[in-house]
Parts: sequence; structure tokens; C-alpha cells
Amino acid sequence: MYALIVPASTPFVLLATVMGLSWWEDHVLPSAEPVDVPAEPVEAPAEALSTPTASAQHPELTRVDMTLTKEGARR
Repeated sequence: MYALIVPASTPFVLLATVMGLSWWEDHVLPSAEPVDVPAEPVEAPAEALSTPTASAQHPELTRVDMTLTKEGARR
């Protein structure tokens, strides 16, 4: 009988562990906000501002406003 208790209680033990870690993260760990916030926002690096090239074009999608008729369904 004890051999059945361990497999049946495993999901509840894992759930309690995750909930306990979530509570611990919310109440025990220090907040992620820094104490000394700069007055001006930090500028983004130049690499992040690059736009994608024209060679990465997506295939043309079918139009949403097309009515579903026999002609439209065959397309």
C-alpha cells in the first residue's frame, strides 16, 4: 500500500515545490528594481536599430476580405 502513495503524491509534491518557490521569489528575494534609477533612458546599441534586408521577403498571403465562393475556394 505504501508503494502506491509515492507515485500518487508526486504531482502534488512538485506543485507544492513550485508554489513555494514562487512565494519565496515574491517575498524573500530583493526586488529587481534598482535603487538608483538614471534620469535619462539608456540609448539602445546601434546593432539593435538595423532593419531586416529585402531578401527576407515573406510569401504573399491570401486576402482576408475575399468571399468564400466556388471561385475563391479553388484558388
